[in-house]
Amino acid sequence: MADPTPDDPGTGTGREGTDELTEDLAEELAGDVVSDPTSSASSGTSPSQGTASTSVMRSSLVMSAGTVLSRFGGVLRGVALAAALGAGTVADMFTLGNTLPNVVYILVIGGALNAVFIPELVRHMKDDPDGGDGYAHRLITLVGTILLVVSVLAVILAPWIVRIYATPQYSQEQLDLATAFARFCLPQIFFYGVYTMLSQVLNARGRFGAPMFAPIANNIVAIATFVLFIVVAGPQAGADGVLEPWQVTLLGVGTTLGVAVQALVLVPVLRRAHYVWRPHFSWRGAGLGTAGGLAFWTIGLVLVNQLAYAVIVRLATGVNAVSEQQGKTAAGLTAYTNAHLMFVLPHSVITVSIVAALLPRMSRAAHDRRLGDLAGDVASGMRSASALIVPASVALVVLGTQAGVLLFNYGQTSTESAQVTGALASVFALGLLPFTLYYVILRGWYALELTRTAFWVTVLLNVLNLAIAVPLYSAVAARQAGPAALSALAAGYVAAYWLTVVVAWRVLSRRLGGLETARTVRALVRMLLAGLGTLAVMGGAQHLLADHLTLGHKLAAVLDIAVVGALGLVTYLVLARVMRITEVTEVVAMLRRRVPLGR
Repeated sequence: MADPTPDDPGTGTGREGTDELTEDLAEELAGDVVSDPTSSASSGTSPSQGTASTSVMRSSLVMSAGTVLSRFGGVLRGVALAAALGAGTVADMFTLGNTLPNVVYILVIGGALNAVFIPELVRHMKDDPDGGDGYAHRLITLVGTILLVVSVLAVILAPWIVRIYATPQYSQEQLDLATAFARFCLPQIFFYGVYTMLSQVLNARGRFGAPMFAPIANNIVAIATFVLFIVVAGPQAGADGVLEPWQVTLLGVGTTLGVAVQALVLVPVLRRAHYVWRPHFSWRGAGLGTAGGLAFWTIGLVLVNQLAYAVIVRLATGVNAVSEQQGKTAAGLTAYTNAHLMFVLPHSVITVSIVAALLPRMSRAAHDRRLGDLAGDVASGMRSASALIVPASVALVVLGTQAGVLLFNYGQTSTESAQVTGALASVFALGLLPFTLYYVILRGWYALELTRTAFWVTVLLNVLNLAIAVPLYSAVAARQAGPAALSALAAGYVAAYWLTVVVAWRVLSRRLGGLETARTVRALVRMLLAGLGTLAVMGGAQHLLADHLTLGHKLAAVLDIAVVGALGLVTYLVLARVMRITEVTEVVAMLRRRVPLGR
């Protein structure tokens, strides 16, 4: 499912949060600051260079910590939503309405903002006598005005926007409920833009922490909203597919309030960074007309993502509509979104943290045209991330169903629906490795500002996704309408990534004169072999435990995950040592240095 964020590696799930958008912007700005040839991180050695490098590493660690906490907060948010609304059509209509603001924001201005205006903002802050304050005043005023107008128009046009993404199988009453949610949530467009702009002003001034941790405030408000809904509306509210107007208002206003808080918590931080925004409507001749190929191709990338996103959302919402009519297990767009949350969590914890540390060095190499060094950094990033992603994907394949029960079997979400979500995450997990590799490769393109390349490969990714997922979905739905059809969508997603990453790797390798391909492929093969061995051991252990555990019971899920997961970890580490997978042993050695157990 295509993600509204332009820097997601291809097709994601249209999540309602901005965690990934936040982390991408912060990483890019950190890299841009360090790659400035006038900074102390330029070529050569000096005491100030060491200080700058230490500062960058500290900033990367802060960004990684914020990303990890935001991702965990996003999972808890999904848990609270599942408890409040279940996994049926009402939950899907809320998820759809709450996803649209992010979609519209990125579609209308987010891509251009990230590709063109943010680099200009950084440049003006470095070069202008006033530290870029005047440019920032004008830019925030301009973007805020555009977003305010777009938000108002989106609320007015909500019925038509909803129809683009909702299944045609929805009744008029269901469309009306989805539209009501959308009208309460679409004002978030304005606050997304405000958050993005303020976070960039902070990042350009070296304040990376607050923008990365602000989404946590959003998650806290959203979780509190869902808990309040359960308390005041009752644990079965909406179970019959109907919500009272005040219940819709509570959910819509509370969720939008979370996005507003996410933006507004940055205001006092800006004051401490010695920046106070002042409205400035003199836009002509201020350098705000910067637009060119970079923005064009980025906006095109967003449009391609949205076309695929619209198709997949219509299919996913249709699954629940049919399931409801036929009395099957409730599972549709919300289940798909929650499964993708489970899938992306290891990537966020592992890959994003590794890339955040590498990005400043990649940016310096790209700026200095040291393509060999950039290739080495990309290859190193792929190997290091894969060393931990492979066992994580194996664990999710084996334990996904149990993890789904443990995470989502609360309130209105039945055990069967939670199991469907977990099983769907297991299918997604088959694509975790190519998803990670593509993410690292994408950062290599962005370091070189190859947005046109990113556009065309994203076109390929989306075309493959739809070409595989839609026929597979139709075939499965024709035989077995219901949640099984969601697995077809996930399988198309996985297959598209495996095919596209080969092309993406080859394209970047040609540009950089190689990506240490032989060494990296050998390492990946050894990791996959170790992963297959781990899969066999974990699968066998779970089969033995199945006779002694009650499936669908939370305590059984905890025991299963603890026992099988621990056995899998030991197996992978032993196999990695035997097969001399140096990337794994290096990570273990680092952890031993930082956590001196047994001393």
